[in-house]
Amino acid sequence: MRELVVLGTASQVPTRQRNHNGYLLRWDGAGLLFDPGEGTQRQMLFAGVSVTGVTAICLTHFHGDHVLGLPGVIARLNLDRVQHPVDVCFPASGVDIYRRLRDVVPEFPGLREHHVTGGPIPLPEAAFDLEAVRLSHRIDSFGYRLTEPDGRRLLPERLAEFGLGGPVVGRLQREGVVRAPDGRTVTLDDVSAVRRGQRFAFVMDTRMCEGVEELAAEADMLVIEATFLDGEADLAREFGHLTAGQAAQVAREAGVRTLVLTHFSQRYADLEGHRLEARKHFDGDLVVAEDLMRVPVPTRR
Repeated sequence: MRELVVLGTASQVPTRQRNHNGYLLRWDGAGLLFDPGEGTQRQMLFAGVSVTGVTAICLTHFHGDHVLGLPGVIARLNLDRVQHPVDVCFPASGVDIYRRLRDVVPEFPGLREHHVTGGPIPLPEAAFDLEAVRLSHRIDSFGYRLTEPDGRRLLPERLAEFGLGGPVVGRLQREGVVRAPDGRTVTLDDVSAVRRGQRFAFVMDTRMCEGVEELAAEADMLVIEATFLDGEADLAREFGHLTAGQAAQVAREAGVRTLVLTHFSQRYADLEGHRLEARKHFDGDLVVAEDLMRVPVPTRR
């Protein structure tokens, strides 16, 4: 299963319809919890997802609407006696803030800290690569990018041309080369094609910068803040945020397949303006996120 569970879509101030941030990416057997804002533990109950499925927590920056739910999540990890380790990734400059948040609840011994300064993040059990890219906000902020390694897809018609089937196909996948019944040498490249790995990007509080473009490049799913509309672009830049139009332009230029807009200012009671503004620039799969929504990661290209 690969899906995004949206736990909250508000920005600085929650509303009756929008909880503070929280996003759970379910990726096969992994669960990456991004920016657990206040109320995340309760939102997970409403969404029907368990903290036992969380394998990593990724914090973009240390503003309250992105981290104040962290103590509750850690407390629940301890209460539910989660047996597997949980990697916690956060900006290195905020290590003291992180530890104060961590230490207000009972200790969960399975936490493994990763002090992010940019670049690859080693997650020992992960079947994907995770990297952090610096963004441009009022304090240190990083976006995250998950990349699945490319694989190979067997081509039945090519296997048939060489007369290959049964156990020999498994040996070809393991060893990379076999003999066909007619004596020809067959390599894996001869009977397969590259299966491009999927890519997921998460971009929160930032003004436009190179990091946004780098994270979004060829993403199958881009989750990105759209705090303001274009009419307030100056305000967005002043406070280190994006507009719906800017997010959509980035997605179009980066070749994004599914664009998920979120992190909306409380000044917008209705989000139809965000949808219309984004549609001016982006004609792919567009999602204006709502709390407790589930968004499937698109199938492979």
